[in-house]
Parts: sequence; C-alpha cells; structure tokens
Amino acid sequence: MRMSMVVVVALIAGAAGGLLSALWWQSEQGSALRVLSTPEQDALKLPFAEGTRVGDLIFVSGQIGAAPGTLELTPGGVQAETRQALDNIRQVLERHGSSMQQVAKCTVFLRDMEEWPAMNEVYTAAFDGHRPARSAFAAAGLALDGAVEIECIAAAQK
Repeated sequence: MRMSMVVVVALIAGAAGGLLSALWWQSEQGSALRVLSTPEQDALKLPFAEGTRVGDLIFVSGQIGAAPGTLELTPGGVQAETRQALDNIRQVLERHGSSMQQVAKCTVFLRDMEEWPAMNEVYTAAFDGHRPARSAFAAAGLALDGAVEIECIAAAQK
C-alpha cells in the first residue's frame, strides 16, 4: 500500500512538473500559432497552408514536385519531383525566416521504396552536407499521383 502511495505521489509530481515546464516554455517561446501562406498558395484553395510557425519553429507542409502556384507535377520522375519539392521547401523557409541549413527534421513519402536511391541523390545534394533527422517510407498514394512528398520542421533564424 505504501509503495502504491509513493508511486501515485511521484506521478502527480511528475505531471505537475511537466505542466509547469510546458507553461514556462510557452511563456518563453511565445505560443501564438501563425499560419504561413502566400496569395499564390491561397489561390489554389487547398485545405492547408504552406506551413505554420510556433515560436522559433517552422513546420512546412508536405511539398510535392509541382511548381509553386500550380497543381501540375514537374515532368521527369522521382528525381525531378524531389528537386522541385525541395526547392518549394527552400522557398517557403526563406520567405518565412529560415533556410535549408536550419532544417531539423524531414519526412519523405515515396510512392515506391525502389525509388529511394534516386530520391536520395537529389535530397543529399539539396542539403549540401547538412544532415537533418529524417524518416522515409512508402505511401499507398500521393497527391496528384506524385512520386514523392516531403515535409519538414526547421528553426527560424533569429
């Protein structure tokens, strides 16, 4: 019984500490969520923004290999689409106070894992030696029947 009481008290103390830490972080970082968009993005009437910013973090929505302001994939397969998707990410980041060198995490969705090596050639070149954390996996279907979609989280430059 006494051990159970100690565990309950420890859990309550841990939860309270976590809550206080979260509240401190919010007050220090600023909790306001800002939606990031452009008139070209808004004109497409998509159900998402190009990204959001919370504090010093920028969350870039998944980018496919379509030129900005269009819903047409860049011809040329997975490498051309990867190049365009990463260029889209670069543009979003630069527009909103960051860069490819500030990317902390990417998630890559591929229509076929067989295309991983070809995608990876373009991906590594785009980061020029910077190696953000990354996950990559196959998806049953991507927007516009694309070959690749990439989303990322980056730090905003101060």
